[in-house]
Amino acid sequence: MSGLPKCPQCGSEFTYDDGSQYVCPECAHEWSKEAAAEAGEQTKVFKDAFGNVLVDGDSVTVIKDLKIKGSSSVVKVGTKVKNIRLVDGDHDIDCKIDGIGAMQLKTEFVKKA
Repeated sequence: MSGLPKCPQCGSEFTYDDGSQYVCPECAHEWSKEAAAEAGEQTKVFKDAFGNVLVDGDSVTVIKDLKIKGSSSVVKVGTKVKNIRLVDGDHDIDCKIDGIGAMQLKTEFVKKA
């Protein structure tokens, strides 16, 4: 890992240092180091339904039956989901559930395992 921040515009990991600013080679976005430092201080904290802080790689348990849109399947209460990935957006968790596949979940419907 280079230790440089990801591009705030496209999320690319291939940023490079150019004097007093960072540059993204994929989308050509340029931003100052001061803006990157401020953005680093304002990182979002993800919490489960009970207020426990979640991080990438955690395991969580579903606390409510969740119907899957466009399918007759249901994610049952107590389903354990391993190795979650936290993302910004409407649904905070990207994961794979055994027997169902790739899904997105909201943190309000899980508890840290």
